[in-house]
Amino acid sequence: MKRCELISVAGQIDSATAPELDRTLQGLLAQGKRNLVLNLRETTFVSSAGLRGFVAAAIKARRMIPRGEVVFSEVPPSLVETFDVVGMRHLFKFFDSDVEAVGGF
Repeated sequence: MKRCELISVAGQIDSATAPELDRTLQGLLAQGKRNLVLNLRETTFVSSAGLRGFVAAAIKARRMIPRGEVVFSEVPPSLVETFDVVGMRHLFKFFDSDVEAVGGF
């Protein structure tokens, strides 16, 4: 059994694209895939709508039994700064590579 699902996210996550990402994440969680690694290497922007989707997925994962988690890998410095500015960095784990993120489960 796989320990987690690895999802690569590319481009901008804004009010137009966040609903699709949210449906994808919620769908994986509904299938019982409780540990998610989101690779943001190719992501250039995350709006408040995208951040809400990340938080909603994390909350749902953490409420699952056994408890799940949403973590990030290969996050560009500009996006780490976004998480810092809005005070959300403490809600998630950040890893430098997919291997480290997957190994964290």
